[in-house]
Amino acid sequence: MLFSTYKFIFTFLPIVFLGYYIISNFLPNKYSKIWLILASFYFYSQGSVKFFPIFVFTVFFNYFAGSVICKSKGILRKIALGISLAENILLLGYFKYTNFFIENYNFFTGSSVLLKNIILPIGISFFTFQLIAYLVDCYRDKVENYSILDFLVFITFFPQLIIGPIVHHKDIVPQVSDKSNKKLNLDNVILGIFIFSVGCAKKTFLADPLTAYASQFFANGGYGNMLDGWLSSISYTFSYYFDLSGYADMAIGLGYLFNIKLPQNFNSPYKQRNFRDYWRCWHMSLSRFLSDYVFRSVYHKGDGSKKFYFSVMVTFFVSGFWHGSGWTFVLWGIVNGILVCAAHFMARKKWKMPFFLAWCLTFLGVILTRVMFVSPNFTTMINAFKSLVTITGVRSGLVNFVYNNLYTIILLATSAFICFFTKNTSQITEKFSPRLKYAVFAGFLLALSLFHMNSVTKFLYFQF
Repeated sequence: MLFSTYKFIFTFLPIVFLGYYIISNFLPNKYSKIWLILASFYFYSQGSVKFFPIFVFTVFFNYFAGSVICKSKGILRKIALGISLAENILLLGYFKYTNFFIENYNFFTGSSVLLKNIILPIGISFFTFQLIAYLVDCYRDKVENYSILDFLVFITFFPQLIIGPIVHHKDIVPQVSDKSNKKLNLDNVILGIFIFSVGCAKKTFLADPLTAYASQFFANGGYGNMLDGWLSSISYTFSYYFDLSGYADMAIGLGYLFNIKLPQNFNSPYKQRNFRDYWRCWHMSLSRFLSDYVFRSVYHKGDGSKKFYFSVMVTFFVSGFWHGSGWTFVLWGIVNGILVCAAHFMARKKWKMPFFLAWCLTFLGVILTRVMFVSPNFTTMINAFKSLVTITGVRSGLVNFVYNNLYTIILLATSAFICFFTKNTSQITEKFSPRLKYAVFAGFLLALSLFHMNSVTKFLYFQF
């Protein structure tokens, strides 16, 4: 079930919202938690029916595994952690990477093992990371004795369940357990509706049409000239931002409706001067997870600069492989790691370029790495890069190209203006106060979004 659909907005959400506060007012706290859990399980089942029983099993398995880890000592504690981590990694590995390994096995051995017909369960990469973080924190004695209801709300809370933001138990459980959060807060409701409407508009007005345009170029093998290549590459650069940040805005807005504050996921990443700052502002909940549970598992304070750079590369290798089961994703992760290492090296040497030059080089790097990310294979990626420098037919066909793609160009200009010259969601949230202009703006965006929902596409990160 997508957020930007009539079924979600006019049926599911009103029922869950009203039921939650009615139960909160007349019944003990645990019943409102049960209501959210059941609603979230239903929400997930609508998008991944076949996987739903496995999802329910893995959620309960990890809760009891975490309890065993917390209560155990010595070798039993390590065994419990190993078994529970293996369950999550193997489950993710089977659904996401089985065909990748079969393809590579066939390539290197000359075999012809048939690929399996495996449908990737939605959200598996996201909730698996949350479960792994929970288990590791149990092992590190950083988890309190959560009740099963608190744990289930933390893992299954429907706004963040399938595409994030990736939430941490210590951020969510205290909010869920706070009885004062069970009271209807009109300020939060207004803020939530406003942020949701902004995210919905990002998705329907900007992300979807830009994705539709760019996907044609890459689906056709990346063939074209400079105009085709750059317009498609830049379109994907902006569409991915508005698709994922739009979903994050909708999730954050929905969280406010239930007085649960989800973490911000973006902080104007396209305004940054280098890749170190870019990754601190892009998909921040994922960056935090990778930093806490991958980077800090390899690098420890005092290890030295060589170990630091090695740890950065390991982290981005994991990030690339997590994003997708293909060598283009691995290359994307490695290149991003190199660029982040370069930014750290320049900072340590106190080398600093003029901001505009640094920003131009960084944004160019973002566009080129996005080409790697969206290309289904190396052939398409190479063709796309070639198209960026192919000038054949550019001058003679410029006027017709602009005329035929005027709508996409206008969308890109609008996207650039929003990214570079307006406040981001975090800045809006910090200084938000309920005013008539916000209500009118939210109503306008939501009304227009509703007229475009017949053509809404899946979120790009559903495939991860």
